[in-house]
Amino acid sequence: MKIRMLQMFFVSACMSLLYACGEKKKDEKPKPPPTAVNVYEVKKETAVYYDEFPATVVALNQVELRAQVTGYITGIYFKDGQHVNKGQKLYDIDHQQFQASYDQAIANLNVSKANLAKAQQDADRYGGLLKQDAIAKQVYDHSMADLQSAKMQVEAARSSARNVQATVKYSAIYASFAGTIGISLVKTGALVTANQTLLNTISSENPIAADIALDQKEIPRFVKLQQEKSIAKDSVFTLRLPDNSIYPESGKVSLIDRAVDPQTGTIKVRLVFANTNNFLKAGMNTNVLVKNNNADSLFMVIPYKAVTEQMGEYFVYVVNDSSKAIQHKIILGTRIADKVIVKEGLEEGDNIITDGAQKVKDSTIVQVGAPKKK
Repeated sequence: MKIRMLQMFFVSACMSLLYACGEKKKDEKPKPPPTAVNVYEVKKETAVYYDEFPATVVALNQVELRAQVTGYITGIYFKDGQHVNKGQKLYDIDHQQFQASYDQAIANLNVSKANLAKAQQDADRYGGLLKQDAIAKQVYDHSMADLQSAKMQVEAARSSARNVQATVKYSAIYASFAGTIGISLVKTGALVTANQTLLNTISSENPIAADIALDQKEIPRFVKLQQEKSIAKDSVFTLRLPDNSIYPESGKVSLIDRAVDPQTGTIKVRLVFANTNNFLKAGMNTNVLVKNNNADSLFMVIPYKAVTEQMGEYFVYVVNDSSKAIQHKIILGTRIADKVIVKEGLEEGDNIITDGAQKVKDSTIVQVGAPKKK
């Protein structure tokens, strides 16, 4: 009886084990097929592209007009925003008061000259009498002292007249160069103060400049461009305007600043552009586009859609010999249409995933092209 029970227990245990194994095998899911992807073989090729630098448009010549004398504005001889010529009269500051002072200074000068003439006559007369022992030497000495005093009074009066004449001159303000004048900050009848009141600003408009802050690593390249005697007009240097249109005129390097800013590691570079149609205005924020002009250079260029971004860093997936997608960090250069230059992170001949990268992770097994049919 006991043996029979043991046999039945053994048979039951075996059946339970077989059932469990059958259930486990039934629950097991088949492994998914490799992810289908498309790849691109990395290779070096020539590329035409533009480096882009933020720029500010500045006038080559600009001056602030300030009153040099105190008085009331009595005349304004231009229209706001118009082109003015060199030497053109712009403002009058009530010069009648200064003219009266000048007339008085001239009168004082003439009186001093008359006194000098009288002192000179006295000195000459007393000199002759002294030779005849007709007067005391002291009288002659006094006449010579009066003569020297009269000469100094003439110089003082002449200097005063020159100062007042300058004041009269400064009461009229003229354009020091040809350019565009801005909106007047004062109106006729306004009281202005010498060396304080800003009246207006004149700036030249053609040609005009664009200033960029250049990384010091770019200095040799721009020095070479500055030394080029002839740069093709298809434009090594162009401007992208605030509305994203391209300015029709090409530019050239005018100057490179004398020193690098030690705090930022940048140096100011000024480019000059023709401004015949007056499209460019001082103060505009634009971008300078600098064409790469080394036709013999080869660059690592890949489709931009292969690139993924994570936390401000850029990656691609490279398929290795084991059909695994391995994530590579890369450093990007300039984007060219639907492609981008890669500065670091890839080797020529690498196969990078262009389609299907969103479905893979690092070390995922992939199937290049369409999956094989069983």
